[in-house]
Amino acid sequence: MEQAARIKELADRIFPEVVSLRRHFHQHPELSFEERQTSAFIAQILREWGIPFREGIGGFGLVAEIGTSGGDVIALRADMDALPIHEANDVPYRSQNDGVMHACGHDVHTASLLGTAWLLNQLRDELHGKVTLIFQPAEEKLPGGASLMLKDGIFAAVKPAAIFGQHVHPPLTTGKVGFRAGPYMASADELYITVKGRGGHGALPHQCIDPVAMSAHLITALQQLVSRYADPLVPSVLTIGKIFSEGGATNVIPNVVHMEGTFRTFDEEWRDEAHRRMKKMAEGLIEGLGGACDFQIVKGYPFLENDPNLTVRSMDDARQFLGEGNVVSLDQRMTAEDFAWFAQEVPGCFYRLGTSSESGGMTAPVHTDIFDVDEECLRTGVGLMAWLGIRQLQRKPLSS
Repeated sequence: MEQAARIKELADRIFPEVVSLRRHFHQHPELSFEERQTSAFIAQILREWGIPFREGIGGFGLVAEIGTSGGDVIALRADMDALPIHEANDVPYRSQNDGVMHACGHDVHTASLLGTAWLLNQLRDELHGKVTLIFQPAEEKLPGGASLMLKDGIFAAVKPAAIFGQHVHPPLTTGKVGFRAGPYMASADELYITVKGRGGHGALPHQCIDPVAMSAHLITALQQLVSRYADPLVPSVLTIGKIFSEGGATNVIPNVVHMEGTFRTFDEEWRDEAHRRMKKMAEGLIEGLGGACDFQIVKGYPFLENDPNLTVRSMDDARQFLGEGNVVSLDQRMTAEDFAWFAQEVPGCFYRLGTSSESGGMTAPVHTDIFDVDEECLRTGVGLMAWLGIRQLQRKPLSS
């Protein structure tokens, strides 16, 4: 365990710098596909540290490489975009970009990977191969930066033997991490529905074709589609999260109603079947009620499957590094992640990083305006990712 101790010592040494980096990213968040300044800042740090990199991949993405020729290549990934949320936290590093906030912890991911890059650069002559560090844009918005980086040929020259990603997880306290082998996160598709009728006076519905009433029928019918046609053993969720009309009032029936939602599952065949059934049923139902329906599906990220062998190995490695009690097994989640695109190309392991501290008041969930982390999590975020990459380079290939 001498190497583990060395990695922990290096993680402790770079920790103050990583905290500073995280606070910089938190103060200067940028939305998906707009991460110009974030990318430039990462490039500046990598240059200062003498770490070679390529930029402009999949938009504002960067890829750095550390290690020696020969041996496997292992990839480590962090996303760097923020969300359109106005931050409510009163902290010195509060977002300076009004209406934009790192409410999903991508500032933690990026700062941690930079710390890992510095750490691995100290050990570059000892690596049994190369580590590719991926700073990915646009995780929060379709089509997702991972897919764009793949289209730009990120793995064209050399395909990694494995790829790791980590994500903040407030349900876990700082110092703990969580893993799940096999299917872990759901696919995610966006639904855009327009129901057209004929508006009029609210007191005279018989003279109208009410798109509001038709939309209510449609929402119920869509829920029945999932409950009656999906295999009960395959998790599926269909949610209509937004509904609004063009016009309308307490006494006015509008001409048009718009709805937006999401469909998520863990089975690609059922996913395609559900798309066909939703569209056919919606158009037929609304037509039968006298209206017209335009049902658009924007296909999003595939479901995320963690390679079983890689994940089991990585859990063992994490136990060695953090201690048995600090590594937990996770449940499946219906949230989605575009890391799934990478995991379709090479064996992947996407794990969770504990970030909460009840004593420090850091318990808010992600995607809220009061989300924040116990910055001690950055020690784990830096050290464990370096350890997992190094251990995987030392191991035999997954196929052996």
